[in-house]
Amino acid sequence: MKNRIYIFDTTLRDGEQSPGASLNLHDKLTIAQQLARLNVDVIEAGFPVSSQVQFEATRLIAEEVKGPIVAALARCVDLDIDRAAQALEKAKKPRIHVFAATSKIHLEKKFKKSEDEILELAVKGVKRAKNYFSDIEFSPEDSARTGKEFLFRIIAAAIAAGATVINIPDTVGYSNPDEFGRLIAEIRKRVAHIDRIILSVHCHNDLGLAVANTLSAIANGAQQAEVTINGIGERAGNASLEEVVMALKTRSDFYQKTTKIRTEEIIRTSRLVSSLTGILVQPNKAIVGSNAFAHESGIHQDAVIKDASTYEIMKPQDVGLESSRIVLGRHSGRHGLKQRLQELGYALNKTEIDHLYDRFLELADKKKEVFDEDLIALVIGDALQQEIYQLDYFHILSGSQTIPSATVRLRHEEKVIQEASAGDGPVDAAYKAIDRIVQMPVQLVSYSLQAVTEGKNAMGEVIVRVKQNGRNTIGRAASTDVVEASIKAYINALNRILSHETKHQPTETKHDNL
Repeated sequence: MKNRIYIFDTTLRDGEQSPGASLNLHDKLTIAQQLARLNVDVIEAGFPVSSQVQFEATRLIAEEVKGPIVAALARCVDLDIDRAAQALEKAKKPRIHVFAATSKIHLEKKFKKSEDEILELAVKGVKRAKNYFSDIEFSPEDSARTGKEFLFRIIAAAIAAGATVINIPDTVGYSNPDEFGRLIAEIRKRVAHIDRIILSVHCHNDLGLAVANTLSAIANGAQQAEVTINGIGERAGNASLEEVVMALKTRSDFYQKTTKIRTEEIIRTSRLVSSLTGILVQPNKAIVGSNAFAHESGIHQDAVIKDASTYEIMKPQDVGLESSRIVLGRHSGRHGLKQRLQELGYALNKTEIDHLYDRFLELADKKKEVFDEDLIALVIGDALQQEIYQLDYFHILSGSQTIPSATVRLRHEEKVIQEASAGDGPVDAAYKAIDRIVQMPVQLVSYSLQAVTEGKNAMGEVIVRVKQNGRNTIGRAASTDVVEASIKAYINALNRILSHETKHQPTETKHDNL
């Protein structure tokens, strides 16, 4: 297909080289299986010669993951190529990806070899890999800083030796879109038999241009994009899969290119990679950041409520989200406030909204985000929740060889009620004991703990979000004892629910998704 762009995912090879990222065999297989669901064309599973773990991971993925091509990286060295071939032995669609540095600075400083010596090394490497499998990719490392005449010559030699894919890496993120696009166009024009192979690009993000360079290369004839989930990778990372893919999809009118990526799997894949690598996604990250489909500005909220396309060039459902998110804060307008209240079941007239809006702004000035229970408190005219249940005592038993258990005693009106329970951990045990006391079915949606001061005696703030009857309620508490903070935050959330129920019931409770 002339307009088809192949997506080569190197999250498990280049992405794992991110400082601080370390994946075990199970993690790698889990990510590879999700990449197959995402429908990438190629999974670069690892660099087998570099360690036994890399070898075993590549071999496991090659054996277990069906659908995509499974690639293994190797230098143009016999041992590297042989180990890559061994790791890929059971792959249905194997590819060996060999590389050799070609820029002047790499030849002089790293290898101390001439261009002719490197060319001979590359040809031997491609031929040796070709003896194992038919699908061979060759990368002239640091192509963007390689002299063009030598680059054209080594690419032609690799094709003649049997390479089926030629990859052009901007290894250190040095190039810019105009320059890199011209380089790809020149390769297509000046290298013999270039039409016999797939021309690929691999861009790093040192100047923040990896995605822009990749798209420029595609516009100038590149047929494969080498990318990672969330853009992770060495130093500043790689071109981001989700950004490249969604740019091609959203601006298909401009690029006239397509991929086979199941874009509705993007969010799920992003969150899996973030969770397993421990590398958080910044909130304003394009496509997958928590703010990518969030709106707080009143003008924006009003327009999005009327027609999402006013401020959203993609549908959140296309990347795997249920909907956009209207964030209520100091920049929100009356329309956003009214919309959220209606979703909570409160039908207020204009006069009531105007009166409530002033109180809403006062609260929003004090808080980063106004949540559902805050709105409910404003509506019922009581911003302070009653302490229906108060913590009187708790005792925790926990240890590496002990089943965690908790005893909790609460005060309710004139009574003191005590319960005990075991759990998966001390907090879970305490929450189960509290549930026995309060006897109100709720679902714990989220739990977060963060330090609010420094040092050994740092205050820990716990925020819990619980759901009852489709409505979210937030509980907060802080203490130098994080278990105590956890218990008090949960009680705070339950008190908010009970306080609301005793004072007011909305006409209808609707789904809590924004």
